[in-house]
Amino acid sequence: MHVLVIGAYGSAGVATAGRLLDLADDDPSVDLELTLVDDGEPGGGLCILDGCMPSKEVLSAAAHRFQVRHDDRVRGVPEVDLDAVVATKDEHVAEFAAHRRATVHRMAERENVEFLHDRGRFVGERRVRVGDREFDPDYVVVATGSALNLPELPGIDEVDPMSSSEILDATSLPESVVIMGFGYVGLELAPYLAEAGGTDVTVVEHDARPLDEADPAFGDVLLDLYREAFGIEVLTHTYERSVEATDDGVRLHLERSPPGDDAGVPEDLTVEADRLVTFTGRRPNVDGLGLERTGLSPGEGWVEDTMRAADAEHVFVVGDANGREPILHVAKEQGHRAAENVLRHARGDPLEPYENVHHHVVFSGLSVYPYARVGHSEASAREAGIDFESVTRQASDDGVFATKTHPEGLASLLVGTDGTVLGYQGLHYHADVMAKTMQVVVERGMDVRALPDRAYHPTTPEILDGLFRDAAAVIGN
Repeated sequence: MHVLVIGAYGSAGVATAGRLLDLADDDPSVDLELTLVDDGEPGGGLCILDGCMPSKEVLSAAAHRFQVRHDDRVRGVPEVDLDAVVATKDEHVAEFAAHRRATVHRMAERENVEFLHDRGRFVGERRVRVGDREFDPDYVVVATGSALNLPELPGIDEVDPMSSSEILDATSLPESVVIMGFGYVGLELAPYLAEAGGTDVTVVEHDARPLDEADPAFGDVLLDLYREAFGIEVLTHTYERSVEATDDGVRLHLERSPPGDDAGVPEDLTVEADRLVTFTGRRPNVDGLGLERTGLSPGEGWVEDTMRAADAEHVFVVGDANGREPILHVAKEQGHRAAENVLRHARGDPLEPYENVHHHVVFSGLSVYPYARVGHSEASAREAGIDFESVTRQASDDGVFATKTHPEGLASLLVGTDGTVLGYQGLHYHADVMAKTMQVVVERGMDVRALPDRAYHPTTPEILDGLFRDAAAVIGN
């Protein structure tokens, strides 16, 4: 069985390849030939080179300044040395990427594995050209990641918008920016601009609040934090109409439409800034792959839950490339499931869908105020027709947050009427590190009344104890 992986350096591609080799090692009846293809230079995948890992590097530096600036017990405000920030980030990213490449190259040392550092593209239904060679593998796995999604806005081609990649590499930042896009990238990098560069930041938000996946209270708290703690102007219920270059920068034309039947005529307004920044999401990186020669048309439903392409039974698409859930840990798990399903298909066995419990962390507020969600929100539980009870605690209810000078934020817990923990959301100091604990609780379907209620260290997770007690009291014995 010959499997060819396009995008072998990325998280999904390397996970697929590794799982295929493990499965073949465990089952001597599997005669596996593996061709790994990637033209990345230097190679290493989006998360390592240009995404979650370098962004955490730069956020941490700005977080130190923010915490000092908001602590009345400390005198003086440090300056963020952007040259040092970027140099340290580049050094660490180079190490992480080299480790990833080494993993792929070690696989290629096996006699049944070949790595080709070149571009792969379909030239037939299952025929792939790599450089000057052509292959007819039994299965093709597409793991080509995602690309920046630049919005179609009149005038945008004239203004050279900044991307997240440019900001991560910048050793000097603009005096002012106007930001399009307030998803997880915008939530992470907008305060970085304000804190590390002293940049005057204006954000365009289409809805009443950010954090679409969260229940409204969390978006409202985050909105207040960004406005008050970071000095960011967030224009809600506002839409972009066009952009133009000016002698000094850019001018973004907007339309604000407050909600409600009596809101009146939409208001026209403009924002001027040195640069336009686009945090407008990413799209599957499948341009130039020749998918049209396979009968595939990327779009809604083009990849099944099994990771197999809907219209090509020998093609699997994993990670950001399938557009389903562009999260690192999801990409790896999808790669594992695709590898397992390749073998199932080869044996004539039914394919298994990839299913996961919702588990996201947004490193908002420079990671000082991260948002974490595991399992259901109130909205998703209602949509699923689940009966539940919900309890909420403010971070200020627990003195430990005040002692750490970060009493802002809140957390909530959803439990079924039988006591089963259905979901957790947190937006407060250290909420991110509590996500793993809550993942275990939710995925194991634990009863809130059976969870331990006793003191332990560290003390910030006491907010979880409070939620457990409150929920158990609501459910009763």
